[in-house]
Amino acid sequence: MGVTLSNVRKVVILGAGPAGLTAAIYLARDGLNPLVITGDLVGGQLMLTSLVENFPGFPDGILGPELMDLFKKQAERFGAELLYDRVVRVDFKGQPFKIVTESGVVEAEAVIIATGASARLLGLEAERKLLGKGVSVCATSMVHSLRGKMLQSLVEVIRL
Repeated sequence: MGVTLSNVRKVVILGAGPAGLTAAIYLARDGLNPLVITGDLVGGQLMLTSLVENFPGFPDGILGPELMDLFKKQAERFGAELLYDRVVRVDFKGQPFKIVTESGVVEAEAVIIATGASARLLGLEAERKLLGKGVSVCATSMVHSLRGKMLQSLVEVIRL
């Protein structure tokens, strides 16, 4: 079943990270059948996270991508639709609001902006290779995983 772009939607959510998919779950359970326009990365920054240890209900932790896959499945189970596309611009001047994507135009009575953030990496060659193996994009995770350990200087890590 494909996503229909011609109808005016009650709610469109921009972003498919934790906030966007949580909104989709609640709205879909309420029968509003939201459309989630995913953007580039379904699951947001949690797709770059290895072990998530501080999410309730997972006493042993869960991998970021696995957690976001569960969010996505739950949203779809209740009736949320995902459109794998990028938003080019949004016109909030009149109703219905117009969301222009790379593949078409979507109209909505309400728009939730849940575009999140993105990690700004340094661009070092070793950075991507070591992501999740000592290099992290999450300060909370870094502090916990490095507590009580001696840190090497950035220069030493780059030599790897």
